[in-house]
Amino acid sequence: MNSRLYECQVMHARFIPRSHRFLYRIFMLAVDLDELPALQRGLRLFSVNRPNLYAFREADYLPTGEPLHNPSGPPAPPPASGSATSASLPPGAALKSRVLAFLSARGVDPGPGARVELVTLPRVCGYLFNPVSFYFCHDAAGACVAAITEVTNTFREMKPYFLGPQTRVAGASAGAPASFHLRTPKHFYVSPFSDVDVAFDFHLRAPSEKLSIQIDDYIGSQRSLTSTLTGPARPLTDARLAWFSLKYPLITLRIITLIHWHALLLYLKKIPWFAKAARAADQRDLHRPHASLAPSSSTDA
Repeated sequence: MNSRLYECQVMHARFIPRSHRFLYRIFMLAVDLDELPALQRGLRLFSVNRPNLYAFREADYLPTGEPLHNPSGPPAPPPASGSATSASLPPGAALKSRVLAFLSARGVDPGPGARVELVTLPRVCGYLFNPVSFYFCHDAAGACVAAITEVTNTFREMKPYFLGPQTRVAGASAGAPASFHLRTPKHFYVSPFSDVDVAFDFHLRAPSEKLSIQIDDYIGSQRSLTSTLTGPARPLTDARLAWFSLKYPLITLRIITLIHWHALLLYLKKIPWFAKAARAADQRDLHRPHASLAPSSSTDA
C-alpha cells in the first residue's frame, strides 16, 4: 500500500524581532485517499469516518462546498471539460472528489487514474488539531502535478494554498520526488505574533522514503521565521500505531498545548502581537470564519 506513517522532527525558529526556537518530535499520517476502504478493513486501531483510537474523518478537510470568506483576486479559470466543480458535488462528497474539483477549478486535470496523497494528523481519541496538512496530487503515470497546503489556525479557520504545475521546481534528477516552491501573501491570521500581510514561502517535496517540508515567513525580503517537518517513513500497521500511542501519547492534544505554551513564552519575551479583529479585511480566502471577523462577501469555492 502507498499509505504509511512518518516519524518526524518539527523545528520552528523565529529570527526577528527576537530569536525563539523549539524542536520536538511527532508522527504524521500519509494516506492514499483511494486506500481508505482498505485501511478501514485492515486496521483495528484506525477507522475511517467513525470513532477509534486513531480516526480519519473526511469532513475534517478541504470544506470547498462551504462559503469562502472575503474572496479576493480574479475568478479561478473554468474547469476542464467534464470535470466536477465544488458547486456540482453532492453534500458530503468524498474528499478525493473535493480535491480533484479544487484542482479543476484552477485549471489542473490529473486525468483518469489520478491519485491523491494526504499528509496530516489523525484524530486521536476523538480530538483533532491540525496546524497544517499537505495534499500531493499525482496523475496516472505517477507524476506529482500539484500540491495543496491546508493551514488551520487555533480559531479553527482553514485556508488552502494551491501549488500548481507552474510552481514545480525544474531540474530534479530522474526518479527524484517532485518539489514545489511558492511564495505568496499569507492574508491569514495564524499567530498573534505574525501579522497577516507577511508572505508564506512553501518548499514541498512529494512524500517518498523521507518527508521533507519547509515553510518560511517573509517580511518583504527578510525571512522572519522558518518551520521544517522532516522524517523517515514507517509502516502503517496496528503494531506501529500501538507503539506510537506510547511514544507520542495524545499527540494532537500535545500539539495544541505546545502552541499555547510557546505563545506564552513569546509574550514574556515582549514580542509585538497583533489583534485578530484589527485587520479583519486583510484576512481573505478562508473557510469557517470565526466570529471575530466582521461579515463579508462570500462565494462557493
